[in-house]
Amino acid sequence: MKTLISASVLALIVGLAAAGGAAQKTTRIKFARGAAAATVSGYLTGFGSKKAYVIRVRAGQTLSTRQLGSRHNITLAITDPDGEDVTDSDASCNNRKEVSPTLAGDYTIVVIECQKADPWRGTFRFRVTVR
Repeated sequence: MKTLISASVLALIVGLAAAGGAAQKTTRIKFARGAAAATVSGYLTGFGSKKAYVIRVRAGQTLSTRQLGSRHNITLAITDPDGEDVTDSDASCNNRKEVSPTLAGDYTIVVIECQKADPWRGTFRFRVTVR
């Protein structure tokens, strides 16, 4: 049963990430000079809303993300430079991720509302770290 729920959550995330991909504006995440982390913020308008971010990493690094604040839960989905989903989607809201080791290139991070919580609209924040 847990596997079925995990597969359903993963399919939902991938479907939402793929739907309307051409119309989705992607924001590049840039770190301040010498920094290994950045705080990213955005706004979601509802269950169908999503925000996409892209970050360039080198091969062999560790990319980690975690939600900041807890007013509204978000789900983070990450795809590697080859377009493969590299997140381990369990049955939780998936608001904390780690990818290690990374491939060289652009990773895409898609933010959606946690589908297990009540609908909401508003701001979100997450931290992304690359070491």
